Amino acid sequence: ICSLKIIQVKNGTVKFFNASKGFGFVTEDDSNTEYFVHVTGIIDEINEGDAVEFELKEGRKGMNAVNVRLV
Repeated sequence: ICSLKIIQVKNGTVKFFNASKGFGFVTEDDSNTEYFVHVTGIIDEINEGDAVEFELKEGRKGMNAVNVRLV
């Protein structure tokens, strides 16, 4: 049996990103929820204030933004 995982792409804004430390936070537009983002989860180079789209993945301390890319 094959289980299909539906991936929902969310839209948000980069609240904070420290390139030298390799992490930051993205705020989802719909819910204003903040998600942790690690440099391994970004596709495009991001900066504070950038509009992005992303997916969510369970991390060690909650949901993380992954596949983060500029829109």
